[in-house]
Amino acid sequence: MKNIRVLLAGESWVSNSTHFKGWDFFSSTVYETGINYLQKALTSAGIEFTHLASHEAAENFPLSVESMREFDVIILSDIGANTLLLHPETWLRGKRMPNRLALLKEYVETGGGLAMCGGYLSFSGIYASAKYFRTKVEEILPVNLYPFDDRVETPEGTSIEVLEPSHPILENIPTDWPDLLGFNELILKSDAHLLVKAGDYPLLAVREFGSGRTLAWASDIGPHWCPENFATWNGYKSLMVQMVEWLAKAR
Repeated sequence: MKNIRVLLAGESWVSNSTHFKGWDFFSSTVYETGINYLQKALTSAGIEFTHLASHEAAENFPLSVESMREFDVIILSDIGANTLLLHPETWLRGKRMPNRLALLKEYVETGGGLAMCGGYLSFSGIYASAKYFRTKVEEILPVNLYPFDDRVETPEGTSIEVLEPSHPILENIPTDWPDLLGFNELILKSDAHLLVKAGDYPLLAVREFGSGRTLAWASDIGPHWCPENFATWNGYKSLMVQMVEWLAKAR
């Protein structure tokens, strides 16, 4: 099997808190990522994994199809469209820059693999602020998006139905999956292939586009929607690895 190279953009955040203690107060800031479970799964299978944090992606996400082709698979996870559209040269200095959402479409058309994984800033996202609706990325995904907040919160857990257990992505994965605690509500495209449902909604869907492939995973890659008991389930590693392998045409 060829050596697969993956770029994950997103899955990081900075949180600022103000602590009030009577008359006095102070602030604290923490930087966190949500890549641990996915990174461990992929690297343990020999896949080259590069993480581009959300605050770095505006400037450092590839600016050409050629530079995108350094990776067999690109994953967008919990990173809004504005981060990729608004390069600092455009946002701060009013200069023309490439539209990286359009470049992603060309990257897939010419053989690349693209996945979008769910989250509060994926697909449409919280308050629809992820803003992939009516973009070039929506055109190539296996799903259409809503123009409004598409989150489905299921803190009680949601049942999962595997529809195509023989598909290469799902080979040798148990069909009894742990519950998920939420996902983005998506609309399956007519030429897409639905592999797994969460309740009545698409959870995992794939599509061939041009010479490339795209995939939509509607839930998180780790907590909170994808709780620890899912991320440590013996099917998680196989699922994530086989998603990437399928996108890279290695399975």
